[in-house]
Amino acid sequence: MSTDNEGGVLSDRVLTLPNALSVIRLLLIPLFLYLLLGPQSDGWALAVLLASGATDWLDGKLARVLDQSSRLGAMLDPLVDRLSVVTALAAFVVRGIIPWWVAVILVGRDLVLAGTMFIYRRRGLPPPEVIYLGKAATFVIMITLPVLLASTGESPVADLLWPVGTALLVWGTALYVWTGGLYLYKASLVARHTAPPSREETRSA
Repeated sequence: MSTDNEGGVLSDRVLTLPNALSVIRLLLIPLFLYLLLGPQSDGWALAVLLASGATDWLDGKLARVLDQSSRLGAMLDPLVDRLSVVTALAAFVVRGIIPWWVAVILVGRDLVLAGTMFIYRRRGLPPPEVIYLGKAATFVIMITLPVLLASTGESPVADLLWPVGTALLVWGTALYVWTGGLYLYKASLVARHTAPPSREETRSA
């Protein structure tokens, strides 16, 4: 079904370039985990992480430029974002690169937001539109992780990257939590001002 995306309506198209990039990012996740936790090929793991971040930015850009925003993309893109962040955080905790409590804060934020999806589904509404500040927060986290990974080596460059990575981690975590609050605020407005459909409305649908 073709729709006018300028009005904020998403199409039902599945085979789009942005969706393909999201699938590629999804396939990169197990490769990254293997490289980081298996042979500990940090250089290749770093390359995969950077490629994932680049395609994350590119798929959103192409969706707008090519007018290929779709319902599947609106669901798939943030899902892959969350999976990428969660798996990378878990791997970094295992490697001892970041403290466990940072991962708990970031993953906890995603779990809370996942719970708010019930509010939208119960009212027959689509998931909320992506907050681009939230995408920026994810991007900062995804930049922070390779910087911290590069800082684990033994070189003057690694010594310089460590405080940079730590500062980015603090900034990205704060931004991640802040945008989580914005999503919660959106969900609270929906819960207060949009009533779930009645049984009669559900049956007629």
